[in-house]
Amino acid sequence: MVRQERGTRSRRSILEAAAQVFDERGYEGASTTDILARTGLTRGALYHHFPSKEAIAIALVEAQTEALVAPPHSMKLQAAIDLTMEFARRLRCDPVLRASVRLTVEQTSFTYPKRTPYQWSYEAISGLLTEAEAQGEILPGTDIDELTKFIVGAFTGVQLMSQVYTGRDDLLERVTSMWRLLLPGFATPAMISRLRTAPAEES
Repeated sequence: MVRQERGTRSRRSILEAAAQVFDERGYEGASTTDILARTGLTRGALYHHFPSKEAIAIALVEAQTEALVAPPHSMKLQAAIDLTMEFARRLRCDPVLRASVRLTVEQTSFTYPKRTPYQWSYEAISGLLTEAEAQGEILPGTDIDELTKFIVGAFTGVQLMSQVYTGRDDLLERVTSMWRLLLPGFATPAMISRLRTAPAEES
């Protein structure tokens, strides 16, 4: 058990160090030597968990799935809003998620399918919208597939614009604006007045 816990800590240490390096330098500019310098681990320990730089990058990209778990809420549109808010909040402070997103959008020699993280996002949002439709939260006749693709695309664009203009300092405000402008196009009038589009107060 102790050895397993030590291995888990070592793996997390490698991912966090790699995330910092990838976030700062990108995939091409990062090296396993740079990563090791920030972990204090041996090269053997690194290769025990990850046989290559690409394997580390794949693990970082797949960490996005942790940020795509919707918080529980009886109103599924609120759950969708909260999911994007929490993703945005983590993107500002979590180097692992930041590196994961950078690896997704950069055009490099990293060969992981670029569309996969967007498919995860699609599935998370589509599932919530389908439930919202079943609960009468969405206007009749709304094309859920089309709406999901638009929301995922808009959220991706908001992230990129915020990064370019303010280094993500205004990301939560931009996500708030996105939902405030989009909701009247597909949410029922009764729902709009009940939905919170501003970030939840942190306790």
